[in-house]
Amino acid sequence: MARPRKSKERLHEPTDQGHVRLYTLEVFLISGPVSEKFAKNPVISRTIQIRGDQTLEHLHRAIFDAFDRRDAHMYEFQFGKGPMDPKAPRYVLPNAFETEMDEKKSPAGRVDQTSIESLGLEVGRSFGYWFDFGDDWWHQINVEAIEDMVPGGKFPKVIKRVGKSPPQYANSDE
Repeated sequence: MARPRKSKERLHEPTDQGHVRLYTLEVFLISGPVSEKFAKNPVISRTIQIRGDQTLEHLHRAIFDAFDRRDAHMYEFQFGKGPMDPKAPRYVLPNAFETEMDEKKSPAGRVDQTSIESLGLEVGRSFGYWFDFGDDWWHQINVEAIEDMVPGGKFPKVIKRVGKSPPQYANSDE
């Protein structure tokens, strides 16, 4: 099965304080084509740590891997009143950004150019992540912590898993 291609990592400018912060995000699966086998799980979530100089594209790849997905699809992040707010500012893929700008839909930005730090996130804030516009996997992402010190190691990384990942496609025999 196809896996998303890894693009060259782009680092963005550190914060005004001259350093990069560490964000702890709890990603909840809130809706999607979940089979009966997995519908019994009351909570399916992953906690991910990501540096502020990493992009929404990095966060997408971390979520993709954390939920054991294997087939790439379109996705976007939404920063409105809730994870499924139709009027929310949206961050989209580069090709969708160009198309939507031509159609005067004005997305807020591109996932590959938007750093986590640039979003102005605060602890307690929630935002949405929509993966696969056909099967409609909806996620709520809660900002759990923002730390001024980033330990060594590779980021983003999953630090906690709750519940087993449902198959990407409900009719899979997984």
